[in-house]
Amino acid sequence: MMQKRVLVISFLALPVGLLLLFLIYPTVKLFEYSMTDWNGISRGFHFVGFENYLKALKMSQVWQSLSNNWLYFIIHALLIPFEILLAVMLNAKMRASEFFRSIILLPYIINGVAVAYIFSYLYNPVNGPINELLTAVGLEGWIHNWLSDVKIVNYSLVAISLWRFAGFHIILFLAGVQSIPNDLYEAATIDGANKIQQIRFIVLPGIRRVIEIILFLNIRGALQVFDIPFLVTQGGPGTSSSTFTIFTINTAFKFNSYGLASAMAIILMVMIIVFSFIQNLLIREKGEKSS
Repeated sequence: MMQKRVLVISFLALPVGLLLLFLIYPTVKLFEYSMTDWNGISRGFHFVGFENYLKALKMSQVWQSLSNNWLYFIIHALLIPFEILLAVMLNAKMRASEFFRSIILLPYIINGVAVAYIFSYLYNPVNGPINELLTAVGLEGWIHNWLSDVKIVNYSLVAISLWRFAGFHIILFLAGVQSIPNDLYEAATIDGANKIQQIRFIVLPGIRRVIEIILFLNIRGALQVFDIPFLVTQGGPGTSSSTFTIFTINTAFKFNSYGLASAMAIILMVMIIVFSFIQNLLIREKGEKSS
């Protein structure tokens, strides 16, 4: 009995130690810095309590950045039904489905810097392919400065995010659809269920866990979105396309207000946990009611 206990403790010591060292300790230090006025350079700092949290919540740039973050979340969430539909289509025995399964993940594996440069070229207002194409088909009225117009710059950036991550979501949905036994489809077909009824009563309940994962990734990704807006517009024009993460990083390393940036990082972490919990609660309640 003693040997078994020693063996279990030995196996758990390393992962628990790494967890404490690389997750718990940095989080505690981050919370400690969030209660100070540290500028990130000096050796000393003063404790200011929750002043940084109150200051962050009163800053208009914070709320503007969060509204941009939520635009990513909402548009990605609206696209989920189409991603599920495409996964169902790819699972069906259709011509060239293997080819589409292969190429649909390509945007996700392309480096984010390369994606940013690709779309910076595509959105170029002078000789960019998008405006050139609109001119060629007689839609000159649709031509815009895609990255410098404050009214549409965020939609242009969200389109890049959709192009990059939709394929990854579809592959996850496809894995969920393929995990459903074919017996259920055959029984439903014998009972006279059409394709829409099969999706509603077989596919959606069968991939509920995958939907939960996708929504969690959606919330986490939307609140932490950084590389695309930073590399393409650097949060501009002005701060119109800035996100919460960009503003936090600028606060820490550009404005040397590390204590305030730490408070914003804690706020971001709390938001991800709270919204993920609420989302999972709603999905489970809905699943229990429908079952």
